[in-house]
Amino acid sequence: MKRRDFFRNASLTALGASLLGPSQLVAAGNAKKRGKTAKNIIFLVSDGMSTGTLNMASLLMQRKYGRQSQWLQLYEQNLVTRALMDTASANSLVTDSAAASSSWGGGVRVPNGALNVSADGTAHKPILQKFKAAGKAVGCVTTVPITHATPAGFCVTSKSRGDQEEIALQYLPLKFDVMMGGGLEYFSKEKRKDKADVFQQFEQAGYAVVQDKNTMQALNAPAGKPVLGVFYEGGLPYSLDAAQDAAISQQVPTLAAMTQKAISQLKKNNKGFVLQVEGGKVDWAAHANDAGALLYDQIAFDEAVKVAIDFAMADKETLVIITTDHGNANPGLFSGSKTNENFDRLQQFKYTNDWILRGITRDFSAAQVIERIEAAQGIVITKDEAAAILSHYNQLDEKGIYNPYKLPFKPLALIQSAYTSIGWGAMDHSADYVELAMYGPGSELLPPFVKNIALHQLMLTAAGISKA
Repeated sequence: MKRRDFFRNASLTALGASLLGPSQLVAAGNAKKRGKTAKNIIFLVSDGMSTGTLNMASLLMQRKYGRQSQWLQLYEQNLVTRALMDTASANSLVTDSAAASSSWGGGVRVPNGALNVSADGTAHKPILQKFKAAGKAVGCVTTVPITHATPAGFCVTSKSRGDQEEIALQYLPLKFDVMMGGGLEYFSKEKRKDKADVFQQFEQAGYAVVQDKNTMQALNAPAGKPVLGVFYEGGLPYSLDAAQDAAISQQVPTLAAMTQKAISQLKKNNKGFVLQVEGGKVDWAAHANDAGALLYDQIAFDEAVKVAIDFAMADKETLVIITTDHGNANPGLFSGSKTNENFDRLQQFKYTNDWILRGITRDFSAAQVIERIEAAQGIVITKDEAAAILSHYNQLDEKGIYNPYKLPFKPLALIQSAYTSIGWGAMDHSADYVELAMYGPGSELLPPFVKNIALHQLMLTAAGISKA
């Protein structure tokens, strides 16, 4: 073939691919013969996971535990089909979690802030409702409120992701088989603005309601009995902080434990199941530039990945999808004379920046700030650096999402960079193409590059559902 003909044909192929819709992209990406139907699907989302987060968490695991992350082991062993995914929303190159989850849930790009509702008001049926109608058991588990954007995008429609009290009520008649996470304030009559006892409404509707780890682990509900587990107000505590607090460890299950319990409940359905698993606090930590929170919650997510992969390897009928909805903050480990030594400090971290800053008051001395950070993370900052942090407590005014007390996360992260060699691009979402991996039946449908909306039809096709 002549060189100019090669490039002409390549250009025509690229143009054709750009004109394909989501279902056609799935077909076009199917270079292999279609395999067996997926009886089950487990869709794992590390919310807000930039590539640097994936990389650094695996490096930390290698240096601290002597093993690669489960996710990257799958790459090393060539066990998954891998792709890059475009994450844009209908109105922005940079998506939020609501629009991102809606792209998978409804198969259509919607504006940021909306859940499966287009700008013209058109509502799109969420995928878990489709799978439930097809006879499968369905559910979500997350480390943030169960009413939050990512699980909600698989479940309901709403013009506003922020209406979480209403989203909790939308879940009630759906009777999804397992819903677990945080968000106590959207179910408790003591916390809700309307004082409605939503926990009681779920119990009266036939749900098994659990609010602590031990009760969850002991649960063995019969097939068809829906389960609601709500374990904490707001998001669940960061994994690093929870490990140091016996009361939290007794109350709150890990993401891996919730995933294990959800699978054990959902697999009772002989038609199979679809489960979404979200490491939601990865995103919150990225917004705060909180390295300890970020990497240890990514490791906790990786433990849930292992639960899903172990099940799928034994089951042989389960499609596992592992990805993120968007990047966030674009952290990275950067070169310097002490990069290894600095990064290894993360191995000794006991608490997050969130824990450190919540415990400081304007009455602290610089020496007390130094002592608190050293006890939490083994880092000894200077007196001037401590004074710089304290200066923000005269008027707490830092802006940013998931920072209700306006704590100085950014100044602390900038100081820590000299001690950890971790740098940050920003404190918000990015437009990066993101990692996407699939294991099991249906993974052969994945092309090397895909728009987020294509996953909606891919999941239905993989499960053998043509009409939903």
